[in-house]
Amino acid sequence: MDRRTFIEKSALAGAAFSSLPLLSALNRTAPYRVALVGAGWWGTNILRCAIKSGECKVIAICDVDENQLKLCSAEISGLTPDKPKLYRDYRELLSKEKPEIVIVATPDHWHPLCCIAAIESGAHVYVEKPISHTIREGRAMVNATRKHGRIIQVGTHRRVSPHNISGMEFLKSGKAGKIGMARAFVHYGGGPGEKVADSEPPKGLDWDFYCGPAPLVPYNKTIHPKGFRNYLNFANGTLGDWGIHWLDQVMWWSEQKYPRKIYSTGGRAIRQDNTDAPDHQVAVYDFDGFTLEWEHRNFAANNAEKTDPKQAVGVYFYGTEGTFHMGWLDGWTFYPTNPNKPVIHQDAQLNKPDDQNIQELWGNFLTSIKTNTPPICEIEVGQRSTNVALLGMLSYKLGRSIIWDGEKEEIPGDADANKLLSREYRGKWEYPKV
Repeated sequence: MDRRTFIEKSALAGAAFSSLPLLSALNRTAPYRVALVGAGWWGTNILRCAIKSGECKVIAICDVDENQLKLCSAEISGLTPDKPKLYRDYRELLSKEKPEIVIVATPDHWHPLCCIAAIESGAHVYVEKPISHTIREGRAMVNATRKHGRIIQVGTHRRVSPHNISGMEFLKSGKAGKIGMARAFVHYGGGPGEKVADSEPPKGLDWDFYCGPAPLVPYNKTIHPKGFRNYLNFANGTLGDWGIHWLDQVMWWSEQKYPRKIYSTGGRAIRQDNTDAPDHQVAVYDFDGFTLEWEHRNFAANNAEKTDPKQAVGVYFYGTEGTFHMGWLDGWTFYPTNPNKPVIHQDAQLNKPDDQNIQELWGNFLTSIKTNTPPICEIEVGQRSTNVALLGMLSYKLGRSIIWDGEKEEIPGDADANKLLSREYRGKWEYPKV
């Protein structure tokens, strides 16, 4: 099925299942009742954009850390007269408040359970990337979306950034020629770090609830707040965090659904701190007609390859007519193969304070709810890009290459690899099956 057919069928499926009549949605005057689950820095960023849209009423905020709840509540009090109720348990929030829209901005390992519970409660969901910690969780999220006919927007906001859109139009027009290879990369500096002793959780943090379905490990301040992405119990390192944004750009350009073969290697050559994610990693993906390479390094910031004074990030697309760089702060640039042709460049257009385009993605989300049509970063788009990152991590953990059957979403004849498509949940928490 091509993308156009997929979108058309998704729209029809959504119309069939939706409990919100299209006419009443288009004529709606009341603000959407919105709840935030995960009240940290990034969740607050998204909620700020929801408020600024002028179409949302914040009714509840949820976090297992009362300290984060207070910070978020204090921030939005200056933006809206809304007085949201504060919750520690997302299940209680969903049961009591019945929000129409839920923002899921928790650590990665909580995305599936929170998102599916919100969908089953009748809410539309804006869920942060990556959508899941393991591949089969993502499949359950897609299935829940289709079953209940909700609108799900994934936070891959670069799909709405003006320079990303125009850059993609440039690539798809063929002006870069036939592209045979893409290289996505994130290079930031850093040193070995140092060990930080475990401690008692700070007052107001329910650490057992924070760990949730993941293993219950001792509290360490380098995990929370903000540090969870480099702990493999809770996330998938730089590839699972940064990687999905840039891998998603390649998926957007190619319109392919999945790679066929994946190999990844890397390790911890420099890091000596408490984290366990690789401090450098390379992943190679075989697609039909081109090869995709991912690389990151959390040391030696690579000043030789900086595309902007502040960073060396993005994707290089290598075509027969030249090399195209899709960046972030620096917009995009095309370097023609012919030295007599001029370099072409477009600056980025990003919103403050975080140089992102969440505002535009939120606007697209609301439009999709009103018109009952798939949003630009709908759940299966996010799932496919998440899978590319997770498959790289799966190969890294195995220490060898894997063959991926993207239609069946399994690794044929490879029991050890297939075990890593999911993981056991702890205690009372049940791995999602929808």
